[in-house]
Amino acid sequence: MQCFIYKSNKKADLYLYLDKQDDFSCVPEAILKSIGQPEYVMQLEITPERKLARENAADVINGIKENGFFIQMPPATDAAPINLH
Repeated sequence: MQCFIYKSNKKADLYLYLDKQDDFSCVPEAILKSIGQPEYVMQLEITPERKLARENAADVINGIKENGFFIQMPPATDAAPINLH
């Protein structure tokens, strides 16, 4: 599947995957508002076997097929709270 990847200009490390370049019609308005103006990053051919940095390729493909888009969330931080007492 050909994917077009955009990054959020509001949230670091949040990416939006689409199957049509610059076609945000399937992305709910609330999501678009929360991620800000999407900035084009790259085009990528994704197959179920392809290794991606932080996502399972099959999950990306299924998300796009089911919803028209896929959102890659920023990684969770495992920082422990600081105890000042």
